[in-house]
Amino acid sequence: MVFILCLAIGIITALVGALMGLGGGLVLIPSLLWLHQFLDAFAWATPQTVVGISLVAMVFTALSSTIAYVKTKRIDYKAGLWLISGSIPGSVFGSWLNKFMDTEPFLFYFGIVMIAVSMLFFMKRKITSQVEPKNQSLRSFYIDGKTYYYHFSAWIAFVLSLVVGILSGLFGIGGGSIMVPAMILLFGIPTHVATATSMFMILFISLIGASTHISLGHLEWQYALFFIPGAWIGGKLGAMINQRLTGKALEWILRILLIIIGIRMIFQGLS
Repeated sequence: MVFILCLAIGIITALVGALMGLGGGLVLIPSLLWLHQFLDAFAWATPQTVVGISLVAMVFTALSSTIAYVKTKRIDYKAGLWLISGSIPGSVFGSWLNKFMDTEPFLFYFGIVMIAVSMLFFMKRKITSQVEPKNQSLRSFYIDGKTYYYHFSAWIAFVLSLVVGILSGLFGIGGGSIMVPAMILLFGIPTHVATATSMFMILFISLIGASTHISLGHLEWQYALFFIPGAWIGGKLGAMINQRLTGKALEWILRILLIIIGIRMIFQGLS
């Protein structure tokens, strides 16, 4: 029973995570904390152990989807490496900070973060150019028969990734729920490139974050192993579906998902 539930949650979590470039914590964490309240079999699901399991599952989700995105050439490696540079130390610090969080404030702050991120998509976004510009400092990326041009500031990316890394380690969200909107809105990176690059980045962040939580004793290995098969399968499915949807469709799915989960988490944290 427990294995079937974990497998199903793992697949859904990874599918959503890989589809939107989020990593999967947005689904897995509230699901396990909800099951913790109603099933004795999930009595182990405290905020610390849940985040640890989320990051371990995220490693396999990110690896599975990244392999798929590499084959379709949708990853901006240069942007991804700059985003990784600040996220790794931030993730270590966030993972350490997590051990001081109790259940109620954890749920409340998690919801606040989700609502705030969803609001970013209502801001006026930077238009990505498909016409070759005279400004040679712009980045270019070829995808689906078109070449896109966009601005990318390495130092802004570093500072942003440092903050995202802290939130990733603290909440176990993989950072993608903030990084994907940031890449789309701040830098004008095409949505499909942003989601693929996010999963590439999350692969490394989750490895560091998971290692930190393991060293801090925040992992229930016997349950963590239940989520790995689902994470691998869901990661492949999410990447496959991502390539079949338009950029606008992906943005709307992400916006609605963040609002729903954010509101739910806030109410749970206040109850």
